[in-house]
Amino acid sequence: MQSVVQNLPSSAGVYQYFDITGKLLYVGKAKNLKNRVKSYWRSTPEFTPNPTQSPRIIKMLLEADKLEYIVVETEEDALILENSLIKQLKPKYNILLRDDKTYPYIYIDESQEYPRFEITRKVIKGKDITYYGPFPTGGKALLDALYEVYPLVQKKSCLREGKACLFYQIKKCLAPCEGKVTPEEYGEIVTQAKTSIVKRKKLINTLEEKMTSLAMQERYEEAGSMRDTIQAISSLTISSNIDLANQMNLDIFAIQNGDERGVIVKLFMRDGKIISSAYSYFRHTHIFDENEAYKQALLEFYTIDTPNVSKQILTAQPFEDSQQVAQTLSTRFDKKIEILTPQRGSKAKLIALAIQNCKELLRTKQSDTVMEQKIADLFDLTVIPYRIETFDNSHLMGVATVGGMVVWDEAKWDKSTYRRYTLHERDEYGQMKEMLSRRIADFKEHPAPDLWILDGGQANLNLALQLLKEENVNLDVIAIAKEKLDAKAHRAKGAAKDLIYTVNGRIELKPNDKRLHWIQRQRDEAHRYAITYHQNKKRKEDTQVSLLNKKGIGKATVKKLIDYFGTFEAIESASREDIERVTNKKISNIIKDNNP
Repeated sequence: MQSVVQNLPSSAGVYQYFDITGKLLYVGKAKNLKNRVKSYWRSTPEFTPNPTQSPRIIKMLLEADKLEYIVVETEEDALILENSLIKQLKPKYNILLRDDKTYPYIYIDESQEYPRFEITRKVIKGKDITYYGPFPTGGKALLDALYEVYPLVQKKSCLREGKACLFYQIKKCLAPCEGKVTPEEYGEIVTQAKTSIVKRKKLINTLEEKMTSLAMQERYEEAGSMRDTIQAISSLTISSNIDLANQMNLDIFAIQNGDERGVIVKLFMRDGKIISSAYSYFRHTHIFDENEAYKQALLEFYTIDTPNVSKQILTAQPFEDSQQVAQTLSTRFDKKIEILTPQRGSKAKLIALAIQNCKELLRTKQSDTVMEQKIADLFDLTVIPYRIETFDNSHLMGVATVGGMVVWDEAKWDKSTYRRYTLHERDEYGQMKEMLSRRIADFKEHPAPDLWILDGGQANLNLALQLLKEENVNLDVIAIAKEKLDAKAHRAKGAAKDLIYTVNGRIELKPNDKRLHWIQRQRDEAHRYAITYHQNKKRKEDTQVSLLNKKGIGKATVKKLIDYFGTFEAIESASREDIERVTNKKISNIIKDNNP
């Protein structure tokens, strides 16, 4: 490694440290690779870590055995590549934040004669577009409230119909489709609605009156729905008396690392008022680094499709790469963006408010991941597995082969991130390889979890470890399989034994062990999810087979077609010549012309 360090180029780039087993330890970026990496080391009297480095870096350097680097054209390219590699490869000594959601915005296109408010998560093309937000939660409730309170054009299709409809009769629309309201009068209503998006007190008061009226009419279900809307809108903001007189737009980020986990708080100020807020937790790390945390938080939040980007971003702490991040965002959005940490005045009070909320969130967050901590201790995992992905596949005699991935995050099922896979390999080992390979390929967009649990034994464990090693991804893996008696999985009720396979060998827990029950619960949920998908897919495929049989195509020919094309959809879209090549002209005519 010493020779690599001493012969580095002076170019911008990204460097990667690996340990003796080839495990990725750390990813960093540099404006000048030679100067940056050399600063980690002392060459005399011997090649050793520079004692002026932080304890975290020294610990990493003592484990390092190999250094690799990637040269890029600019420091901005290095910053973006570094962030991408951290997200994709999950290095041991880099912090990884998981809040990569895109938040919705409310927008209105006022180039239209009678404009409507809509929801978007990306930039909408147009000269007269106005955005409001972001709204991490409650955006849809706020939009619905606008249409409940103000007589706006309720549906996109309303104006096309050219005739007043039910919405006009129930006084939720003024029928611009029949010219019953002028564009100027309608514009006044739009202006009131726009004000209500930011100053929501009047909107909430009107909704509360409607809720009371519905309750008095004993329309309790509708009143309950109205109550939920009011609560969603009210929860959008953190209560604050801080208003800036100059109508400024600001985004405020505060990050704090606690004993068990860290938290990110985001406040969004528009026209001098805080209109929404968001927070997310990340796993605790003894190697927390503010510079890395803020870099990731900002680069992940401000994607190229982000609308309504504030020109000033406030961070609770100054960080080393703030100027470079600001330059990268300025280039990304083609406007000057500043990143500041003010020490005095109203902006400093906003930062104090964000920090106060960080501390409160860390204080009130109950430790509901006790079992995950026990699992980490039992299997000697590198981190406490707050986020776990569990895989299983399902088929019947090779038919309708599918895979399922379920996600356990912060002690609950995260069903919005479950994934289903249509698999094409014939054997279970190949199917697991196909499924895991596709998930690894997706790490760039959706980062790796803390732990994988696989349904299967040593072979599947070895497979996963090999695939992860090939991509330099750091990720703990365990596998769970039924004990086999006479080469068959023993499934006698109450007597089945599950065996756990880890990098440290096989572990057998007692049937009443709660840690085993927890792992079985993960496996069973993955099995349930996969087999439900399998049953639905098989039902659909049985229907398609039956239709082909009725047309005079036998089961053997159907199997030949499926073996070649993979799916019924592929058969339908295949050319006449391809089908004829696999079968014959008669079959090709039946499928393509529906006549033999």
